[in-house]
Amino acid sequence: MSDITWRFVPFDALTTRELYGVLQLRSEVFVIEQACIFQDMDGTDAQAMHLLGTVAGRLVAYARCFAAGVKYAEASIGRVVTHASVRGTGAGHLLIREAIQRTAGHWGSQPIRIGAQARLESFYQQHGFTDMGKPYVEDGIDHIEMLRPA
Repeated sequence: MSDITWRFVPFDALTTRELYGVLQLRSEVFVIEQACIFQDMDGTDAQAMHLLGTVAGRLVAYARCFAAGVKYAEASIGRVVTHASVRGTGAGHLLIREAIQRTAGHWGSQPIRIGAQARLESFYQQHGFTDMGKPYVEDGIDHIEMLRPA
């Protein structure tokens, strides 16, 4: 799955089509697939850098990246999502590696904290994140805080 083209931009640089694709993908996965009614548009998109992965112009991977002090004291990555059509191809691993690299490239090498769905703990561990022992339930889904050192 090395044919993904990456774009890392602030909110105001997203085109209307890109924003629509982002909101559509996040809704497809986080609301429909996961059967979770929640407020996806949480008011922080404008503070994020947006990582979009496309194949032939179609959004297949996405994450939001934040500077330290916005979501957590550390830099953070969230809304990590891949389209169903690329799952099992390694696209998720490419996405998180790209998000880590872009976050470090934009704000400098530093710790990154995430609020991960608990079922994905081993996925994130493969990328250097460790469980911080702070489990919580968000929107009816078990989550854990994880930290990746600089």
